[in-house]
Amino acid sequence: MRLPSLSAALVAALAWMVQADDRNDLKSITLRTHSLHEPYLDSAMQSRWYDFGGDTIIRTDSYVRLTSDRPSQSGWLFSRVPLTATNWEVEVEFKISGKNHLYGDGFAMWITKQRGQQGPVFGAADKFEGLGIFIDTYKNNRPGIVFPYVMAMFGDGHKTYDKNTDGKDTELAGCSARGIRQATVPTKLRLTYIQDKELKLELQYRTEDEWELCFETAQPPAIPNIAYLGFSAETGELSDNHDIISVAAKNLYSSPGSPSSTSTKGKGHTKSHTIKDGGSWTWFFTKVFLFFLVIGGGYVGFAAYRAKSKSHRF
Repeated sequence: MRLPSLSAALVAALAWMVQADDRNDLKSITLRTHSLHEPYLDSAMQSRWYDFGGDTIIRTDSYVRLTSDRPSQSGWLFSRVPLTATNWEVEVEFKISGKNHLYGDGFAMWITKQRGQQGPVFGAADKFEGLGIFIDTYKNNRPGIVFPYVMAMFGDGHKTYDKNTDGKDTELAGCSARGIRQATVPTKLRLTYIQDKELKLELQYRTEDEWELCFETAQPPAIPNIAYLGFSAETGELSDNHDIISVAAKNLYSSPGSPSSTSTKGKGHTKSHTIKDGGSWTWFFTKVFLFFLVIGGGYVGFAAYRAKSKSHRF
């Protein structure tokens, strides 16, 4: 009989779909205090939740420009209130562009105790305490590495970022991202932090709505309980426009008893590569298609079984 085998196939397919969707056990709440969208400023030409300084300029219908395509610029943008959520996700749309064939230096995203302090690390202070994500567009001395390069560094208040080696000695994880500058699609990064369980960085710059894994670790560093979200950029002799288009921050939480709330710590491995991860809409329609495909296959098999059974009666 084919009916039991078809039923088994249906159950297996549905089980696979549920397992693949485990990430959806995490629910989210938008953090307005750390999100930013145009027009960026209120009627008093102030931002309610962010401060900015240095060479930063704001065009209310387009961007927050940390540096213009001019030499020796430095600008920053930092949240006014600390990010106190235990688990969170920050998605940033940004743009790196310029008119020159030689360009630099890049920009940084910060989750640190310090805020709004200018310095030599992509426009912000060195010896920081917390997490820095660097989109480095100019290669100083990293043999065998393709630039632009995206890397994470965890600072303890004493570590120094070495520009001469592009931070090689203090790198937590990273990936090459050729094409992230002057990209033809909206460029985005998505940083996810689950305390004691996950730190993951994904990038979008090749195809719209298609995310690529830059790195992932199951044993993330302990980010300070009180830390500010910020961005900074710097140009030297070489320059570029470094723009922040939007910031969408979310507090992540799981329902009591869900798999994500009862799982244990990871084994401390770090992945640092580029594996394509389809957008949420693509995955949704794929699941729907597979579901109906399995149902349709089950129906056809059942109909064939009934027809065969009837033929045996005569």
